[in-house]
Amino acid sequence: MLSTLIALLCLGLYLSQRISSQMQILSKPIIWAKPNFMIPSGMPVIIWCQGTHKATEYELHFEGHLFALETPNPRGMTNKVKFSIQTMTSHTAGQYKCLYRSGEHWSEPSDPLDLVLTGMYDKPTLSVHPGAEVISGENVTFYCRLETATSTFFLIKEGRSSRPQHKYGNIQADFYMGPVTTAHRGTYRCFGSYNNHLWSFPSEPVMLLVTGDVGNTSLASTEQPSSPDSWKPSLLTTKMEFQKDLAIWDHTSWNLFRISLAFLVLVAVCLLAKDWLCKKRTPEGADRASSQECRFQNTKILG
Repeated sequence: MLSTLIALLCLGLYLSQRISSQMQILSKPIIWAKPNFMIPSGMPVIIWCQGTHKATEYELHFEGHLFALETPNPRGMTNKVKFSIQTMTSHTAGQYKCLYRSGEHWSEPSDPLDLVLTGMYDKPTLSVHPGAEVISGENVTFYCRLETATSTFFLIKEGRSSRPQHKYGNIQADFYMGPVTTAHRGTYRCFGSYNNHLWSFPSEPVMLLVTGDVGNTSLASTEQPSSPDSWKPSLLTTKMEFQKDLAIWDHTSWNLFRISLAFLVLVAVCLLAKDWLCKKRTPEGADRASSQECRFQNTKILG
């Protein structure tokens, strides 16, 4: 009986350690830049990294290498830290990721954040055909032209976190938009570049006005359908679905552990009660057969 209880206790401890170690999986942090992911040459930028309130240290990695370390202050009272870049240069333009430590465990790296340096080349010219004012349903094409230091062009709509479209071209790129809707209204600028992270000065703004409303435009987008070569900088990466799934998984794992542990305790109590009843019914001085029978019955319960 004693060996059986010891075995049950060891099994419970093993399950406890296994579940506890699995629940140490940390959610992926969130990374974003202020005031924007596009920074004029010589201007400052702040990179924010958000983890959890239990985080004790944050690391910022630039192009795969450790760039900076930060400790949350006050510790335990905030779930994010900031990394300041006082002067944006070509040496600080590129891809960033962050991660954090809680206890002895490190989180996964965040999704990438691409910081772009602007003002490196001449200003391109941007025009739109058939004009700046069109009727909903018409086809529109933006033309971005820059004759120097260019192999790639970027078109971006100001305002919300719309990501840039990009096209390759030596002097000019044509950004075609299918039948437009009122959701395409807005101010557009374009950039030229030889490098995904080093862009020209922005073009003069072009305002597109779309009149009329054909069909449902609530889901309309300013972007072309995604293609394999689409350039997708992470303006503000969020993983709420991942964190929600992780929380549900943790809750389920903990419930399974508690149910298993309760079952083991119940089995142990049943065995003790059965053994006590067997001993009580067995007359004093009886031979060992009765005792062996009780143990055999307990063994059958475990089986």
